[in-house]
Amino acid sequence: MNGTKEESIPEGHDHHHGHAHPHEHVPWENVKQNDRVLTIRAHSGLSGDILLAGLLRMTETGEAETDRLLSAILPELSGTVRLTKRQVNHIGGWFAEVALPHQHEHRTLADIAALIAASGIDDAAKRLATDTFTLLATAEAAVHEKKTEDIHFHEVGALDSILDICMSCELFTRLAPARFVVSPLPLADGGVACAHGIIPVPAPAVLELLEGIPVRPFPDDGETITPTAVALLRCLGATFGPWPAMRVEKRALVYGTRVFANAPNGAIFACGSGYDG
Repeated sequence: MNGTKEESIPEGHDHHHGHAHPHEHVPWENVKQNDRVLTIRAHSGLSGDILLAGLLRMTETGEAETDRLLSAILPELSGTVRLTKRQVNHIGGWFAEVALPHQHEHRTLADIAALIAASGIDDAAKRLATDTFTLLATAEAAVHEKKTEDIHFHEVGALDSILDICMSCELFTRLAPARFVVSPLPLADGGVACAHGIIPVPAPAVLELLEGIPVRPFPDDGETITPTAVALLRCLGATFGPWPAMRVEKRALVYGTRVFANAPNGAIFACGSGYDG
């Protein structure tokens, strides 16, 4: 996709910003899951790798546990993801650096559903991941006027989607927010190169998945939202709107691979407890 990845303010930083905090910090372990709020403020777009990086930060999943989860999905995925710091326009953020092995395998929805069922991730995560792939295949089938079972996920793209979707679903299940609120999605004009040539954005599969989702204009050209991201948002039960009332306990600025010339790149992730005001 657009690739929007980067970092956040380090945990435990000193506050020297000239403002007072009206409330004491609530220890993260005291935030009950039934009161937990997750929000994503998608300034310049969302992709599977951005969601993955943000959820790794929100769950504070370390390198060893990341590798264990990747191996549980597919052994060849072990060691393929590293959460690193990156700067865009001198602003630090987090970036999911992904290095996938080359594969020639083309997988159908049935192939991927079987792979997910045989994986070692949580059962709830398996259901979410299978639902996400089913939604993606349904959208692609509608675009290409094919049957869902005839849709193939190709080569590295398939492996990349398996990684992003399965890991994101597992991490989201661990976080288990009671509310998941996302900003209206930024959309641009222009085109993106693919196997079918230059196609307009939003890409046809994204367009197919956007029904009912609030969007807003983005001041640049090109792909800002990927099909994987929209499918995940739908299957993870996202609602759309302004910042929710919450006490922020975790936060991260996350970048993707693409940098836009005329606008800051990145998505803000924040998680904490609900707040009544």
